[in-house]
Amino acid sequence: MEKVLEVRDLHVSFDTYNGEVKAVRGVSFDLKKGETLAIVGESGCGKSVTSQTIMRLIPNPPGRIKQGEILFDGKDLTKLSEREMEKIRGAEIAMIFQDPMTSLNPTMTVGRQITEGLMKHQKMSKEEAKKKAVEMLRLVGIPSPESRVNQYPHQFSGGMRQRAMIAIALSCAPKILIADEPTTALDVTIQAQIMELMKELQEKMNTSIILITHDLGVVADVADRVVVMYAGKVVETGTVEEIFYRPRHPYTWGLMASMPRLDQKKEQELLPIPGSPPNLIAPPKGCPFAARCKHVMKICQERMPDVTNISSNHQVSCWLEHPMAPKVEPPAQLVEGGAN
Repeated sequence: MEKVLEVRDLHVSFDTYNGEVKAVRGVSFDLKKGETLAIVGESGCGKSVTSQTIMRLIPNPPGRIKQGEILFDGKDLTKLSEREMEKIRGAEIAMIFQDPMTSLNPTMTVGRQITEGLMKHQKMSKEEAKKKAVEMLRLVGIPSPESRVNQYPHQFSGGMRQRAMIAIALSCAPKILIADEPTTALDVTIQAQIMELMKELQEKMNTSIILITHDLGVVADVADRVVVMYAGKVVETGTVEEIFYRPRHPYTWGLMASMPRLDQKKEQELLPIPGSPPNLIAPPKGCPFAARCKHVMKICQERMPDVTNISSNHQVSCWLEHPMAPKVEPPAQLVEGGAN
């Protein structure tokens, strides 16, 4: 399958009064045409920084891309000027942000916020753009789009604002849509509607989606492949089936064990991951998860593990995969719950 995006050894840091925060440390992954790639992990693991770096939205200073490549359409996005990025941003790569209320401009009508990109990137006239804006609002399921197009964001409900954000992002039919926690501020029924809408629109437009989330239920429903991040690094990557049913990294086990399931017995407790993520001003020299891992070995604290290929799609970065490491089985509740 054709790759539309390749991220190679990406390092992003922020300069603060306390020192250099190494937010993203050697992240690599690719995105194929028409697929949904989910990036999961705890808050602060580098998911949003990675997605904003792809869009070149990291403020500089304090943020800076230290090294790495982001290859899109034969171009390295890290090397492009701001003017060149403006031609790509919104037209070929679009983004849905976490909170639509702060991402939409409160002083402009929703219709004008859609027409702006159409007039700039697709050189439409004002009338053509407005007609397309009404079409887009209808496409994302907003009732009475002809009147809604002239309303302001505060006149929309939370779910409708998120739909309007999707309409803005998809108006120029981008090749890649980055959705950064698109359902965080919404209630469960609206979340389900928004994810269903994104799946439908992806099928119609053959858009590739990068979904940034910590909601594993959403991942199971919509993603094709999963990247698990921890402390600015990718610790495991694989298809949804491999990550959910055959996870190999202790951090992935921890994420799965802390998630409630329908088949879980009432008396069975959820198991939180003990401890806290490391300080990325002074990240550990070994495996970043070592301090929280109950299977930790001496080598884990001294050296980063190499990437082990479990299958063509499934890679993991863990010393437990070394032939000399003790044999460790996933937690019993993952096996009992069907993760085998």
